[in-house]
Amino acid sequence: MNRPLFQNAQPFFAAEHIHLHLGGRAILNDISLTLRRGEVLGIIGPNGAGKTSLFEVLSGRIAPRSGRVVFHGQDITRLPLHGRARLGIGRTYQTPVVPEELTVGEVLKGARQAYAPYCTRHHAEWACELVGFAVDERTPAQRLETLNRRKLLLACLLMRRCTLLLLDEPAAGMINAEIDEFDHLIRVLSKELNIGVAIVEHRIELLETIADRVMVMDAGETIAEGTLGEMLTDRRVHAAYFATVDE
Repeated sequence: MNRPLFQNAQPFFAAEHIHLHLGGRAILNDISLTLRRGEVLGIIGPNGAGKTSLFEVLSGRIAPRSGRVVFHGQDITRLPLHGRARLGIGRTYQTPVVPEELTVGEVLKGARQAYAPYCTRHHAEWACELVGFAVDERTPAQRLETLNRRKLLLACLLMRRCTLLLLDEPAAGMINAEIDEFDHLIRVLSKELNIGVAIVEHRIELLETIADRVMVMDAGETIAEGTLGEMLTDRRVHAAYFATVDE
């Protein structure tokens, strides 16, 4: 079996020794990770493990107490969310919220003109075609089903040719057939467009076919990292994650 090209590549994104305290409580304790172009990193763990808090730090919504975040060799630890977006870092959330008062076309126009240089309609059409979003622009965004909401929000990120996607539980609210479609889309984005993807996911079956590596968190710490197969046989992972899931 051929080794994926990214395995021989240098990481383009890294978090180094991240510590986060909120309300006087330690949320993240010495978290480090790396990601290469075209690689999919799955992040799993029980509720309260710190997965979403980690994404808050990686995306720039929250600054860590210590540690640093590096993107293409640049220290972006203190760069806010909008600054990271300009560099090519896109993030989605567990609940795909769209502006209810806007049409699909208005949402896309807002994304095109969010900041200079503005994207053209061609960029938006390319992104919509890429994610398989084919909804009339006059459709109210609030009428979209979960899958199409996720596609629309992804198109808004991809029209600016982002190179890193942070996806927070992208399968939430979708049925199995929709999950399969989204699974295929993530593979296309990572392997054909060479986008690095980090996924926080509670449903381990989604990661089975797309994750190149899996990082397992518990109580704000990384307890194991490797292939999904390795994680399924790791005693620490079973004790922290699977026992909790089964309860």
